[in-house]
Amino acid sequence: MFTTRPTLQGTFGMVSSTHWLASQSAMAVLEDGGNAYDAAVAAGFVLHVVEPHLNGPAGEVPLVLATADGEVRVLCGQGVAPAGATIEHYRGLGLDLVPGTGPLAAAVPGAFDAWMLLLRDYGTRDLADVLKYAIGYAEDGHAPVENVGATVESVRDLFEKEWVSSAEVYLPGGRAPRPGELFRNPALAATWRRLLAEIEGAGDREARIEAAREVWRSGFIAEALVRQAGRPTLDTSGERHTGTLTAADLAAWSASYESPATYDWNGWTLCKARPWSQGPVLLQQLALLPDELPAYGSADYVHLLIEGCKLAMADREAWYGDAAPVPLTELLSDAYNAERRALVGDTASYDLRPGSPGGRTPRLSAHAGVVATDRPGFNPMGAGEPTVAGARVGIGEPTVAKGPLSPVPGEPDVGADGGTRGDTCHLDVVDRWGNMVAATPSGGWLQSNPVVPELGFPLGTRLQMTWLDEGLPNSLTPGRRPRTTLTPSLALRDGVPVMAFGTPGGDQQDQWQLHFFLGVALRPPVRGGLDLQGAIDAPNWHNDGFPGSFHPRGMRPGSVTVESRMPSEVVAELRRRGHDVTVGEPWSEGRLCAVARDPATGVLSAAANPRAMQGYAVGR
Repeated sequence: MFTTRPTLQGTFGMVSSTHWLASQSAMAVLEDGGNAYDAAVAAGFVLHVVEPHLNGPAGEVPLVLATADGEVRVLCGQGVAPAGATIEHYRGLGLDLVPGTGPLAAAVPGAFDAWMLLLRDYGTRDLADVLKYAIGYAEDGHAPVENVGATVESVRDLFEKEWVSSAEVYLPGGRAPRPGELFRNPALAATWRRLLAEIEGAGDREARIEAAREVWRSGFIAEALVRQAGRPTLDTSGERHTGTLTAADLAAWSASYESPATYDWNGWTLCKARPWSQGPVLLQQLALLPDELPAYGSADYVHLLIEGCKLAMADREAWYGDAAPVPLTELLSDAYNAERRALVGDTASYDLRPGSPGGRTPRLSAHAGVVATDRPGFNPMGAGEPTVAGARVGIGEPTVAKGPLSPVPGEPDVGADGGTRGDTCHLDVVDRWGNMVAATPSGGWLQSNPVVPELGFPLGTRLQMTWLDEGLPNSLTPGRRPRTTLTPSLALRDGVPVMAFGTPGGDQQDQWQLHFFLGVALRPPVRGGLDLQGAIDAPNWHNDGFPGSFHPRGMRPGSVTVESRMPSEVVAELRRRGHDVTVGEPWSEGRLCAVARDPATGVLSAAANPRAMQGYAVGR
């Protein structure tokens, strides 16, 4: 099969990420003697600089890691709701949904502490060694991708009139970042230089990392974050609100490790974050597959995956979250999935059908079944993490920005009211010793909150994923994590870690990853190894037949968006079966990255998504 690029192979180290500068920075760390974890931290901080419309230091990051001896762990970099973030408080403000932007939507920032724990516990390099790449690009400048400037232009009016601290960084002299011209963020560089200066005399490597964590939690960074949360800020409700984040919230929270959720399928074991994320959706989709699959890429195959996704996502809405126990064992059981599998018919379902694991009765938010009012097909390249910055959306009205959305792959979706949608990043690394990590950084986008003037980056907005209904697994609850869509993956073969992968894309992530994984598992090898690039390049799709995770939370029953490269006879058959199919641009579905290691030979491999023209794999 023709692929856009080769699947890279080597023995020293492999990196794949959504931006070439992050990939190469990680590779530089490997070349300098660092391991996969050191390299991942360096890449993560570079992504904050070069993809600020997709992630930031005050966002979040879940990671799945495997060590050379086969241990697999999840590192949770998803912060919790602040102590003051109660349903009563938000309802008292006249809100039915958490705003999509502004400080009311800010959870305790999680990304920084997660990167610090990874570096402390599994890395080998000093913090200064891995931060120097991000500092260099922020201080000396980098040539930004088109989407940075396009995102800034889409919220120019908001920045100039309301979020003026953001205008100072992203509209210097009134000019948005442009490709081919160096863009700098000196405030961010100064933040990291001051951090390094303050921890310099703290002791050994681990002590310096611990000191950096304390600066974030209770030093000058924490003080600036709390000040920003207290500033009245225009958000998607059309009103100005202050947030709930306090110094006590920052001081009390830490990133944490946990065992992964797993599912065994045909000799593979898939490892995901637990159901405070949507990670088990991928596992449920695998559990719903019949013993005999239709031909890969056929209409029967696509229909089967779409309908299985709807069932898994309905369960996500009813059962996933951090505010109540999740019956994950029952959700992944053979008996439960045999019952659920029988619901998949020959035609498209337009209903939201959560199951009853262990006989429990599902309960959904009153907003969960509301149909979105925009057109059913939209460009997923910018729809992964939809946050409408400054758009006037009726309070509690689950409608999205009116007007046509951008049809251009790789450009952010922009509604007629100026609303824009953010997205996410991903990175994977494997080193010559067999250490492996998959991470999906997100949140803290430049369009999520005003830039903290003293720091050069904004707060995040992950609380928008919670419900303001009492008693749901994903109800807004102080001290509990909002359910995130971020869902990196790690796969074992016969019990041995062999592949790390993931993608940006919000609700689409585990749809795109399922097709990718099956492409790797079902297709013949290339050059004796896994066909990573072929599986990434294969025509992909997504459906929206379930409540969206981001404000304003609408669903689009029956909607399926496919790449135009999908065979016309497959599209026709899907429509005959009742799917409301939108044919998108030829390279518009999925932004996957992947690395792999063959334990028998030690050969490493990597591949990256050609869509959006910025993801790259490197290695040797």
